[in-house]
Amino acid sequence: MSTEPTAMPADADPALQDDARAHAAEPHDALHDGTADPDQAAEIAQLTAERDDMRDRWIRAEAEMANVRARAKRDVDDTRQYAVQKFAADVVEAAENLRRGLSSLPAQTAVEPEIVTKLRDGFEGVERSFVTLLERNGIQRTDPTGQPFDANLHQAMAEQPSDEHPAGTVIQAWTAAWTLNGRLLRPAMVVVAKAADGAGGHQAA
Repeated sequence: MSTEPTAMPADADPALQDDARAHAAEPHDALHDGTADPDQAAEIAQLTAERDDMRDRWIRAEAEMANVRARAKRDVDDTRQYAVQKFAADVVEAAENLRRGLSSLPAQTAVEPEIVTKLRDGFEGVERSFVTLLERNGIQRTDPTGQPFDANLHQAMAEQPSDEHPAGTVIQAWTAAWTLNGRLLRPAMVVVAKAADGAGGHQAA
């Protein structure tokens, strides 16, 4: 931007013209043409450095505050999603007990008493409703049978030689894997396939 003084109209008040000429002759104009005395130049350099330092500190402080706000929001979100984790784990235990009870019933036959059939159907209906209720609240049940073994979701209880499945495949699940909003609540207890004796392949970790 130009530092030239604004020209006064020829018919301007003489007093104003005198003020303009006096202003044009003030020492601060010398700062712009490089003729400032050394003390002033040093003071200006110091003030400029202090300004730049304060600006850098302000930028860093703003960045840190943004990080703090992001961490606080993440903590609040985690608290909202996982505050019921212990309760959810207990509920999952009840769901597993219900599944074990159903699995212990004798296999259905054409000649079984009608009361047994009604009990089985009733308990299976209760289980379906229970699992649906859990799913609506972020609790998911996953059957890992046939999936590759995943140490983050599965707990290997045994290995079994198999010619029908690749090594490291879950061939039997004693319990399902349960998660709460994607976070593991309870790992699946599984049996993992390993290479049959004399066959190539690797064992599950």
